[in-house]
Amino acid sequence: MIFTLGINHHSAPLAIRERVAFGADRLSHALADLTGSGAVKEAAILSTCNRTEIYCAAESPEAAIDWLVRYHQVERGELAPFLYTHDQPEAVRHAFRVASGLDSMVIGEPQILGQMKDAVRAAEETGTLGTQLHKLFQRSFSVAKEVRSTTAIGANIVSMAAAGVHLAERIFESVASQRILFIGAGEMIELCAAHFCAERPQQVTVANRTVERGRVLADRYGGTAIRLDELGEHIARHDIVVSCTASPLPIIGLGMVERAVKVRRHRPMFMVDLAVPRDIEEEVGELDDVFLYTVDDLAQVVESGLESRQAAVVEAEDIISQRVSDFLVWVQSRETVPVIRSLRDAAERTRRHEMEHALKLLARGEAPDKVLEQMSQRLTNKLLHAPTQTLNAAEGEGRAELQAAAARLFHLHTGE
Repeated sequence: MIFTLGINHHSAPLAIRERVAFGADRLSHALADLTGSGAVKEAAILSTCNRTEIYCAAESPEAAIDWLVRYHQVERGELAPFLYTHDQPEAVRHAFRVASGLDSMVIGEPQILGQMKDAVRAAEETGTLGTQLHKLFQRSFSVAKEVRSTTAIGANIVSMAAAGVHLAERIFESVASQRILFIGAGEMIELCAAHFCAERPQQVTVANRTVERGRVLADRYGGTAIRLDELGEHIARHDIVVSCTASPLPIIGLGMVERAVKVRRHRPMFMVDLAVPRDIEEEVGELDDVFLYTVDDLAQVVESGLESRQAAVVEAEDIISQRVSDFLVWVQSRETVPVIRSLRDAAERTRRHEMEHALKLLARGEAPDKVLEQMSQRLTNKLLHAPTQTLNAAEGEGRAELQAAAARLFHLHTGE
C-alpha cells in the first residue's frame, strides 16, 4: 500500500520543519537507510523549505515514522503533534494536490513540481523507486499538467507575496537582476522570500533583530544576514525592500531613505511594507524614484484575482478526484497480477508438455492430423479439468457465484 507522511507549513512551524529537513547531499544516503531494513519497500523523500514528506510503499507507515524520528534524532512525542499520515486513497490525492500546487504556501505556484521531480530523480538514482511509486509520480506530473493547462490555477495573483512580485515586475524588467532586502524573519517574510527568490535575484539580504534567525532564512537562499541596526549602512545597495516586523514604530524613516536614494543616484527603489503598524514611514512614498506599497495596496491586487482563482481551485479539485479514482483502478488491477501470472505459467507448462508428447508421436510416424486432433483434445481436457471439478463440487450460494464468475471469465452465454 502507498503511504504519505510528513510535516509542512500548514502543520508545523519553521523551528520544527528545520529539524527534519534533508539537504540534497543527504538524500541518497537517507533513502538507502530508510529502505535498508526491508520494512519500507519503495520510498521517495520530498524536502523543501515548506515541507518534508516521505512517500512510501509498505505494509504500514510505522516503520517510516520510526526511521524519521531516529534519523533526525528527535523525540517522537515532539514530532507527533505536527505529523500527518495518509494512506490510500488520501495518499494519492495528497501527491496529486502537492504536484498541482494546491497544497503550497502560494496556491498554484509551479516551483513545487520541479522540486517533486528532483525528489523522484534522487529516488530513481538510489534505486528506491519501484513500480507503485513510479506510477504514482508519473500520474502526479500528468495531473499537474492537466490542472495547469485546463484551469486558471496559475493565472492570477492570490497572495501578498505574489502581488509583491507582480508589482516589482512593473518597476523592473526582471527581478532576477535585482538585489533584495528582507526585513524580519517571520512567516510573512518567509512566504515573500519563497516567492521573490523563485525568480533567482542577484543578491538576497535578511535583516532581523535576532541575526541568528535571519541567517537561517538567508542561508536557505544563499544570502547574507545583518542586524536591524545595520539597515542604514546597507539599504542603499538594494533595489527591492520587503519589510514585515512586529515593531510598534517605523524602523525605516524618511531620512534613511532620502540618503539611500542620493547614494543610488536616483535609481528606482521598490519597497513593500506588509507590517501593521507600518515599518516604513508613510512620507517615504512621496519621494521621487521610490515606489512604496502597503498591505492595503497589495490586497487590491490580490482581490482582483481571487474570484477566478477560487473557481480554478474547484475545477482542479474535481480533476484530481477523477484522477485519484483512475489511479485506484490501476492499483486494484495490480492485485490480480500474481494470479494472472500463475494462471499463464500453469497454461504454459501444460502447452509445453503436450507439445513434447505430440512431437514424440510424430517422430514415431503417427499421422499428423491424428496427432493434432489428440493434442487439441488433451489440451482442452487439462485446461478445463480444474475449473470443471471446482464447479461440480460447489454447493449453494458458492456454486451460483462460481457459475457467474465462470460465465464472466470465459464470456459464456448460458441462456437457452
